[in-house]
Amino acid sequence: MKKISPSLTLLALAINAFAIGSTEFISVGLMPMIVNTFNISLSQAGLTVSLYALGVTVGAPLLTILTGTWNRKTLMVSIMGLFILGNLLSAFAPTFLLLLVGRVLASLAHGIFMSISTVIAADVVRPEKRASAIALMFTGLTVATVIGVPLGTFIGQRSNWHMSFVFIVVIGLIGLIATSILVPKGLPIPGKINLSGLARIFTNKSILMSLFITAFGYGGTFAAYTYLTPILEGTFRFSASTVVIILVAYGVMVAIGNSLGGHLANKNILPALQKMFAALALSLLFLFISASLASQALGLIATLLLGLFAFMNVPGLQLYVVQLAEKFTPKDITLVSAFNIAAFNVGITLGSFVGGQISKGSSVVFTPLGGIIIILLAMFLIRLAQKDQASKL
Repeated sequence: MKKISPSLTLLALAINAFAIGSTEFISVGLMPMIVNTFNISLSQAGLTVSLYALGVTVGAPLLTILTGTWNRKTLMVSIMGLFILGNLLSAFAPTFLLLLVGRVLASLAHGIFMSISTVIAADVVRPEKRASAIALMFTGLTVATVIGVPLGTFIGQRSNWHMSFVFIVVIGLIGLIATSILVPKGLPIPGKINLSGLARIFTNKSILMSLFITAFGYGGTFAAYTYLTPILEGTFRFSASTVVIILVAYGVMVAIGNSLGGHLANKNILPALQKMFAALALSLLFLFISASLASQALGLIATLLLGLFAFMNVPGLQLYVVQLAEKFTPKDITLVSAFNIAAFNVGITLGSFVGGQISKGSSVVFTPLGGIIIILLAMFLIRLAQKDQASKL
């Protein structure tokens, strides 16, 4: 049988990542429509983001443990099948409760996909090309932010929000077909995961602190980002069509920020992360000031700056926890990575919950302030981690 080119396998993973990245934040652009359809509050609609993140949080480590003995190709096909099922349920949900059930099903697929796709990407190439392979796979997530979410929002505005989820189902089907054809059958199987690794992970102070840094540092953005479309439309008075264009520009800034964040975190990760979090907190403050003034010009600049700094920290946060795992628990690197993915989504749940409570109690204008407080917690933990490192030198 002809050997499958690693580039084609990475393409299949990137297509799946595009589908998964698109569905994660699609409800941000659709939130006003979901509110009107089900006659619910904005904070209730925010559950489409926070419960999704909670599902990823549970799904990443739990399903990684339960499927350790599965053939990797069979697992990837099953993941995309679950992803499609969840989005089909969301697309045709007659009630808000069923929409949430669909979101949770899709999120479980998301969690385990992120846990194993990086390992597959690394397995199909030579050792010296592993970092490049992983970066290529993650391109799908970046493109989803730039194209998938705005395009899904545009489809929803031109027809209805149900069709936005149908669009994601179609991309998921393409990913499923690509996986069936382009992912090789004989990939290494990690085997049954030793649960004693849980004790090693959660009794290690440095790793545990890194997970909290990930949750707070990444999650602070979502206090405001979850409600970005209502802020743009309701506070800054941008039209729905203009919001789509702004979301595309926001996605471009995210892509730029991710690239810069990777370069900045190559050396001296913790100081670099501290600076990134400081810049993110300032961008949220600027968004709050702009929203308070209801200035469209300032609001546009603030949104673009938020995009630049929002996810700049992701490469550094991922690299930091892997380095700690290599140092302290080398037998549990895969499991530590899964818990870090969970931590990212704990952060999303926390941030969107805080933003929802603020919008419910006062106004979406104040949601950036909740994000700033969360990010300050991450900066405090980084300072503690730096002192801990210094004491061991």
